[in-house]
Amino acid sequence: MADLFASEPDSATPEAAQPLAEHLRPRRLEDVVGQEHLTGADGAIGRMVAAGRLASMILWGPPGTGKTTIARLLADAVGLRFIAISAVFSGVADLKKAFAEAREHARIGTQTLLFVDEIHRFNRAQQDGFLPYVEDGTVVLVGATTENPSFELNAALLSRCQVLILNRLDRDALERLLERAEAAEGRALPVDADAREALIATADGDGRFLLNQVETLYSIRIDQPLTPAELSKLLHRRVAVYDKDREGHYNLISALHKSLRGSDPQAALYYLARMLVAGEEPLYLLRRLVRFASEDVGLADPQALVQCLAAKDAYDFLGSPEGELAIVQATLYLATAPKSNAAYKAEKAAKRTARDTGSLMPPKNILNAPTKLMKTIGYGRDYDYDHDAPDAFSGDDYWPEEMVPQGFYTPSPRGFEVKIAERLAYWDRLRKERRAGE
Repeated sequence: MADLFASEPDSATPEAAQPLAEHLRPRRLEDVVGQEHLTGADGAIGRMVAAGRLASMILWGPPGTGKTTIARLLADAVGLRFIAISAVFSGVADLKKAFAEAREHARIGTQTLLFVDEIHRFNRAQQDGFLPYVEDGTVVLVGATTENPSFELNAALLSRCQVLILNRLDRDALERLLERAEAAEGRALPVDADAREALIATADGDGRFLLNQVETLYSIRIDQPLTPAELSKLLHRRVAVYDKDREGHYNLISALHKSLRGSDPQAALYYLARMLVAGEEPLYLLRRLVRFASEDVGLADPQALVQCLAAKDAYDFLGSPEGELAIVQATLYLATAPKSNAAYKAEKAAKRTARDTGSLMPPKNILNAPTKLMKTIGYGRDYDYDHDAPDAFSGDDYWPEEMVPQGFYTPSPRGFEVKIAERLAYWDRLRKERRAGE
């Protein structure tokens, strides 16, 4: 039976015509850079290869970190037939053909490694289609994804696969790629030392992007080594990996929130800038800051909420980029404000008690009596009007008769809540004194 998917899709491409990234693709697992925690002797992949038996797995990591390369080398290392499909271009019919081919080869004793690039792009029903073939060993599934598998893949599929996390390539790993490129070309890159560092930085951990930039440099006649400024004019910077509805988005907003809570204005500004530079919607950031003002600052500094709403108005008025400075100001205010989650905890406790107590009636003396019948049955009777009481405080009991007074809100010993705590203590003392005198 003829293979529908070539085991080496680019084998027909003349080597001279191959992109540099393809030409330098590692031929052995030990040549893969930056993923030694997986491919080394003590890593999950290294151990599987040593045992000669692969488990189905999901390779999760940023673009350009070697997911496809590792999948190909795994098949070679343990002697499996390799086929690759992309969830972007393939559908159910393609999967059925791939599984049928794998079964045909299994009958003659050849197991298949099925590599599925961008596996998260298959819908839930399509992902379910993998299950019987993974379970009965028809294929060893190796899926690649840039998205968090716990969000994007079925629990049933995840339970049958190991999730292996690939690291963003660090500076040392990217430098090794540059050295390999120079060895392959037989000449040094036409850049000075500072530009070399800038070239590595612009790759943002993506090895494939770096090698594509290197290929561009080698394809142009450059008489003198480029400086960083000259390099930046010639090459573009890699756009930061950031999908507004995916994990990168949630990771950065979480980092911003935690930095604010930890009163670190420098880190908070960094994560705010990361999101703005990546194209995040400023109004989304403002909504999160407004929430933070109530959740994590609260009455420790009542002006925090005012500052955030003022920043929202300023941004509405000015737009980008001028209005973004108001967002920065609100961020700095929140990061440097005293912190309290007392209001947040009080909300949770009050809602919990409200659910538990059901429909208890408030005491009749604090109910309005707009009709004669309501007055007759006691609504509003003996209500103590606080403004007529000494210190404008009656000390009355406002709780349902079936409940004892609750304590939901406890001010923190920080900021303005110090004053609130003093005021509450004063009222508690008056309340006890007046009830003792009844």
